[in-house]
Amino acid sequence: MDQSTISVFCPATIANLSCGFDVLGLALKGVGDRMNVRLTSNPGVQITRITGGDLPMDAGKNVAGVAAMALLEASDFGGGVEIEIEKHILPGSGIGSSAASAAGAVWAINNLLGDPFTLPQLVSFAVAGEALASGAPHADNVAPALYGGITLIRGYDPLDIARVHCPALLHAVVLHPQIELKTSDSRSILKKTITLKQGIRQWGNVGGLITGLFTEDYGLISRSLEDVIIEPVRSLLIPGFGEMRAIALKSGALGFGISGSGPSVFALTRGADTARRTEEALTRGYESVGIPFRTFSSPVNRMGVRPW
Repeated sequence: MDQSTISVFCPATIANLSCGFDVLGLALKGVGDRMNVRLTSNPGVQITRITGGDLPMDAGKNVAGVAAMALLEASDFGGGVEIEIEKHILPGSGIGSSAASAAGAVWAINNLLGDPFTLPQLVSFAVAGEALASGAPHADNVAPALYGGITLIRGYDPLDIARVHCPALLHAVVLHPQIELKTSDSRSILKKTITLKQGIRQWGNVGGLITGLFTEDYGLISRSLEDVIIEPVRSLLIPGFGEMRAIALKSGALGFGISGSGPSVFALTRGADTARRTEEALTRGYESVGIPFRTFSSPVNRMGVRPW
């Protein structure tokens, strides 16, 4: 390919990590979309091909297109881009399908333009695409997709992103029931207020999780993977959630929760052997639920979006 074209891999992500609603996220390795992006002399954004998903070709209605337009409007580039999207992350799966498209588009365009924008700026452009998909400008998927590893959104106004240390042995297991939960719908059922008691417990868990990750204290990580605010509501939409939690923890997982807005659920483990054991147990357990599903296990992707 010439210097005006690039192919990129856009990783799937797990948002929230139980206690960190809208502020914590983790990138997965080996699971993600692929995109081809080409600079053109014609202004604007064109989505020229989409495979693997029934998504809008109209750039103004596509998260990758909206994110790309946000970047181009802020750049000095007088031309436009053409984008081809190869989806491997199903929309509505809860592992950052829209974020992968938005993050991949802005990273690729920035690379082709000579990297005029910083990673925090790329996140802000990608968030414009996420807002289209979910109705809220959250960055807990696009930040790890762009930065790699684990990220913390300390604040949104202004956007303030921090990398979080990721222990070398940390692995994730994902189970995706083949049902669709739109992020916008899943957000609409959430309560607008919480009690002080809930807040104190949740803040303690977020602080504990961050501390556990930096100190590689797996016991503290495990105790902190608890959500007392969002999960009690959203878990009701996911068949077999309680049973799968029990199975994962019995298999040695550090914790179990909802990936993003669901329906995917995840377990974090110490080491690949425990991840495989947990995945096998979840596979056996979910067969009785009667819903088609997929599972996979993955180490943490420390690179984020990268050339393919």
